[in-house]
Amino acid sequence: MTFELSEEILAVRDAARKFARNEVLPRIAEDERNHVFPEDVVRKMGAMGLFGCPIPETYGGSDLGFLAHAVVTEEISKVSGSLRAAFNMQTMGTAREILQFGTEDQKEAYVSRLVNAEILGCIGITEPNAGSDVGSLKTRAEKKGDRYLLSGSKTWITYAQVADLGLIYAYTDPTRRYKGMSAFLVDLHQDGVSRGPAVQKLGWNACPTGELFFDQVEVPAENLLGCEEGRGFEFCMAGLNNTRLTAAAGAVGVSQGLIDEAIKYAKEREQFGKPIGRFQMVQEELARMVVETEAARLMTYRCAMQKDEGLLHNALETSMAKYYASDVASRVADGALRILGAYGYSSEYPVERLLREAKLPQILEGSANILKMVIAMDALGYRKANR
Repeated sequence: MTFELSEEILAVRDAARKFARNEVLPRIAEDERNHVFPEDVVRKMGAMGLFGCPIPETYGGSDLGFLAHAVVTEEISKVSGSLRAAFNMQTMGTAREILQFGTEDQKEAYVSRLVNAEILGCIGITEPNAGSDVGSLKTRAEKKGDRYLLSGSKTWITYAQVADLGLIYAYTDPTRRYKGMSAFLVDLHQDGVSRGPAVQKLGWNACPTGELFFDQVEVPAENLLGCEEGRGFEFCMAGLNNTRLTAAAGAVGVSQGLIDEAIKYAKEREQFGKPIGRFQMVQEELARMVVETEAARLMTYRCAMQKDEGLLHNALETSMAKYYASDVASRVADGALRILGAYGYSSEYPVERLLREAKLPQILEGSANILKMVIAMDALGYRKANR
């Protein structure tokens, strides 16, 4: 096992870090306050190749792998959770899933356009009554000749207001529950598709989230992912196994961003005639933040390296990394707030925004309780995660 990053990964990490510092940091606070989606920044990220690490060159990627993807995601997340979301909308939840399960025509039509951010993507799983229980979907797709008629709604959909393409999950045979679910590539600009207003959220305010409605939307049969009915649940679980890696890397990134801000403040802020970083209580807080973040980083990198080595269905390790990194991010946020005190509660400092962003990873891409269930069921031998 090696803990050194390759020269190629270091180069793309440095490029992402520079981009985050020069292109994202100067504007993200204002974009968050005004609920402005920085579409131009997402397009630049695509043009730079930041979304293409786990995608082969044949389909517009760089083929640097999952570890590179995690490292780049971490760098962007240090500065902005709203822009971290793009790594799932453009890569893991759309392009990568199409790459793994789509037909050759589907790959050629969509993967490179998503990776280059020529088009914006979204993932349509969650519904008002179907969150952790994916099998409770109400959206239906009825076969009519050479097309399907898609009807239903999706909620809490990242990029709902701006996406061009949706990977939408629906039942083609509701009587078969999990085995009757399918996935569709849907043009979100066509007749019958409508979008609800953006949801007002605690954080990620520069990342639009909302509802999608489908009223007898005509979807060509060739847009059935993989052109095979009944494999939607399989695709969904595999997709989550990818997006959870991104979520783990994002949680590590926001933790590191909070640590950086806390260290900076602890060295500058003076009380009782010396910097507060000289006080043992502050040092104890920082030490725990640093160690837990490093542990989360190593778990996340292990998960990514396993995928690079061919173990794509490492659901156990992915669940562990996502659960732990998300939990750490929340604790690190609390620690940073204690170090900065009232200033950490003020929007004058980035900690206030990063704290709000740090709470989200515990919810998205599978809640903490769902992931703990996966881990415990594997440990008990009731259901092995890496089947």
